[in-house]
Amino acid sequence: MSESEIKVALIGAGNWGRNLVKNFYHLGVLAAVVDEDEKRLKEVGKDYPDVKLLNGTDDVWDMPVSAVAIATPAPTHYTLAKTALMAKKDVFVEKPLALRAHEAEELSSLARENSCLLMVGHLLLYQPAIRWIKGFIAQGNIGKLYSLHEERLNLGRARAVENALWSLGVHDVALFLDIVGEKPREIKVTGQQALQPGIEDDVYLHLSFPGGVFAHLHASWLWPEKRRRLTVIGEEGMLVYDEIAQTVTCHKKSINSKLENVDKGEEIVFRGDAEPLKIELSHFIECCKNRAKPYSDGESAVAVVQVLEKANHLLEAKI
Repeated sequence: MSESEIKVALIGAGNWGRNLVKNFYHLGVLAAVVDEDEKRLKEVGKDYPDVKLLNGTDDVWDMPVSAVAIATPAPTHYTLAKTALMAKKDVFVEKPLALRAHEAEELSSLARENSCLLMVGHLLLYQPAIRWIKGFIAQGNIGKLYSLHEERLNLGRARAVENALWSLGVHDVALFLDIVGEKPREIKVTGQQALQPGIEDDVYLHLSFPGGVFAHLHASWLWPEKRRRLTVIGEEGMLVYDEIAQTVTCHKKSINSKLENVDKGEEIVFRGDAEPLKIELSHFIECCKNRAKPYSDGESAVAVVQVLEKANHLLEAKI
């Protein structure tokens, strides 16, 4: 199949969905946009008059499109992705793949059975800075990896269904699993329900891995400052990735075997200005064209949902 033959129907034209509309359109593959909100559809039609507009999904499954992209609220992902896969469509679905591990596993299996591609929008994995950091660590430039620390904080949009971990931390859990290359052996989590019962607004997640690496995430939509930062601690150095400034700083600092502090200064070693969403969606189209396994495929997404579900169960047990 040539790239020109690949056509995508996008379900969901909300705040994030409009970004997908723009990128799929400029990639030359957007055939249709589906949304129940007539106002949203009119806005899409005004900017992209040659794109078919639908206010329901019933007509999508029989359309001559090879792929379906899903950018709807998280609770709808499983049902829409399952329907698309059963219709033999390749599927791109925004994070999380599903809200339950058994549903994610079912979707991954269904994709294999129907010879369809299933890719999940773990956007952080396509951020050039993260790719650079992963390679820098793998080359041994900071020695043995000790720990990863993620902060995803802001006065954000509170959700009524999924908590701050599910809403904000999916990308970070995917990053942890990708960089470490293992599933965690132990999960610990604490959270606070400040605004509404049953929904954590502020969550601390702690993962320990078989190889000895630890990973920590603080996710909150109830925070005074916007902070998106990854700190990497190694035996011979440390990295700080500021996601807002798009810089990676290498701190040539460590504590040696004599418990002496070593400080050889710091320097910005990477600046990124690429568009990760464009990279991510281009990758999806290339995979559709070449029938290649996506970097963030269904199987890797299952592992992410398993961690999140386990953490959620632990939070519920503490209520």
